[in-house]
Amino acid sequence: MLYVLVCASGAAGEVGRLVTLAQADGWEVQVVATPSALAFIDAAALQEQTGRAVRSRYRAPTDPRPPRPDAIILAPATYNTINKFALGIADTYVLGLLAESPGLGIPVVVLPYVNRALAVREPFRRSVEQLRAEGVTVLFGPGEWEPHDTPDGAEAIAAFPWERAVHALR
Repeated sequence: MLYVLVCASGAAGEVGRLVTLAQADGWEVQVVATPSALAFIDAAALQEQTGRAVRSRYRAPTDPRPPRPDAIILAPATYNTINKFALGIADTYVLGLLAESPGLGIPVVVLPYVNRALAVREPFRRSVEQLRAEGVTVLFGPGEWEPHDTPDGAEAIAAFPWERAVHALR
């Protein structure tokens, strides 16, 4: 079971590409979106693609527990979510899942989607290093993923390397 965690960004609308790649690799996929990401994705299409409703909130105490993930891909990962993940902040369902995963031994792959102005900031670089030190795979840097600097991000969305996140789980 692979959880694909989606943040609100221009690339979020293309997360179905990641689901397709993961399914081709044999994964059963559960999409979980931050509350803000719901406006960026087609939840109905993702539900049809995965056979599972997109989740964005904690379950009610009387609801059945969802299956535990065997791995997690956080993509597209925003500046805000990466920094909160590194700090252990769990103020959304997505961040709650991320906060526990390293401690449970669940592999986590982070594929950032940030612009160059944010990627050069010290808080972001510190967060990337801190997550790597905890065993989280962060696909950031030469040969992995590099930030974009286009104003609208259209080129960055088209070139976003979804396949690298799936490959990192192999």
